Amino acid sequence: MSVNREAALREISDIPMPDGKTLAAADIIRAFTVDGGTVRFVLEVADSAAARMLAPVEAEARRRLEALPGVEKVQIVMTAQAAAGQGKPHGDPVRTSGQGGPAPSLQIGRHPTAQAGPQPIPGVKHIIAIGSGKGGVGKSTVTSNLAVALARAGRKVGLLDADIYGPSQPRMMGVSGRPASPDGQRIEPLQAHGVTVMSIGLMLKEGEAVVWRGPMLMGALQQLLQQVNWGELDVLLIDLPPGTGDVQLSLCQKAPVTGAIIVSTPQDVALIDARRAIDMFNKLKTPVLGLVENMSSYICPNCGHEAHLFGHGGVAAEAAELDLPFLGELPLQLEVRLAGDSGRPAALGEGIVADAYARLADRLIKGGIA
Repeated sequence: MSVNREAALREISDIPMPDGKTLAAADIIRAFTVDGGTVRFVLEVADSAAARMLAPVEAEARRRLEALPGVEKVQIVMTAQAAAGQGKPHGDPVRTSGQGGPAPSLQIGRHPTAQAGPQPIPGVKHIIAIGSGKGGVGKSTVTSNLAVALARAGRKVGLLDADIYGPSQPRMMGVSGRPASPDGQRIEPLQAHGVTVMSIGLMLKEGEAVVWRGPMLMGALQQLLQQVNWGELDVLLIDLPPGTGDVQLSLCQKAPVTGAIIVSTPQDVALIDARRAIDMFNKLKTPVLGLVENMSSYICPNCGHEAHLFGHGGVAAEAAELDLPFLGELPLQLEVRLAGDSGRPAALGEGIVADAYARLADRLIKGGIA
């Protein structure tokens, strides 16, 4: 008989703290998981002195959990934020944009807060994850241009850059400057081309690396989902990192994702990884809304000859084989790269690229998912 996660949390929620609060009210439990007969969680405290004071609380939590039927092992980790001058293992604070004075207390990159199942994002009707099995297939470019195309079609659109290790949406959407957080609790996103935009890249200096382990990565994603004032949106597009890792898993566990769109180029090596991404979303019980073939064709601007540099039709054939919708082909054009580097996505203009994204947006709208 395995223990229920919610029951285990309730068992320790009323343990008294030194300041008179209960353990639940103190909100210091992070990454609470139950894996078979093992219960694991983190107690996040202010400093080493507070950690010492909480030793009796930790002992009582361990005693109560070990007494539960089905619990074989309890693993508790106590973490403390570094003191000033010792680094910032929990991420940088969000500074209020355009104002002086001390930064608000909001920390990006802390351990995730325990929550029971996916939590809706207030005001957001649909959440669409844009994924790929590998890097280099143009997933971020597709996401930014699709966001603009949906906005041009009259939809209220948000774009969350969840590629935390390699955020590129601030450059592609032409936004800069730190988002405001007047109360130190909620983040005000930025606006660009009719799209509401948020990215971890807006919290960092350009070129600064994010060096975080999995729990802080998951905590950052949870904050970007739940502590941003997204407002009323018809659809929130989430630009995922490549592969099948922590961010994809956390997103599908923490948010009610409407479905995922898989971006791939036509060649076999990309399709092999696209299959892995599809299998991942199937295992996470997240519907795959369809496949997009990016860099499908190249038309010479001088002679008009159409070439297929990466092959052609592979993604459509894969979609047919897997009985998934094929959402369309997107061309490979120099203007796409130039537009992305300049912060004005190609879907803002006219021509074959903008038309291709308009067709993709129209298909999602007619399907009732955007």
